[in-house]
Amino acid sequence: MLSWFRGFVAVQSSGDSVYSRVRESTFDVIVIAALIVAAAIVWATQQILHELRSARADAARGRTAALLQMFAPALAAADVDPRALLVWHPLAQHARSIFPDEFASLDRAAAAAFPFTKERLQAAHAKWTTDWLAWERAHDAEYKVKAAIAEQDLAASGGSPVQRARLDAVEREKLDLYQRRYTEYVQIAKALQALAV
Repeated sequence: MLSWFRGFVAVQSSGDSVYSRVRESTFDVIVIAALIVAAAIVWATQQILHELRSARADAARGRTAALLQMFAPALAAADVDPRALLVWHPLAQHARSIFPDEFASLDRAAAAAFPFTKERLQAAHAKWTTDWLAWERAHDAEYKVKAAIAEQDLAASGGSPVQRARLDAVEREKLDLYQRRYTEYVQIAKALQALAV
């Protein structure tokens, strides 16, 4: 009977060690599984963060391209008519305050303030002055011809009061048009000069 008991105890003892080995092995599997899950979570988080950064960078590049597209017509318009700067420059300043990073990127790419450099503003002022001088010469030449015709008609009419009034009207028209245009020239020139400061 003792031999049976010894066999039972031996089996019982060997069962405990098997059970403890199974428990240890299960614990190891759980730890390994937890590490795998943690690694997967870390990897997925890194992928999500990478995609978010990439999306932000793409959005910033898109805004930069949109600003470039928006101000391209302004550059062309300012080259044709310097008065366009008086509309576009304040808009560019507002956009610059709303999108400082995008404008900084455009400034770096242009190696100057985008879209209107000081040189471009000075060139616009110079163009406005040149256009004014050309207009002034053309205006003077046009009204010299009109006055000469009116004087010729006055001389041919023998000093007719109607012809005299016509000559006076030509002189008044010349002066009125000149004064209006000169007032506009001065206002625009001062405004352009203020932008370049």
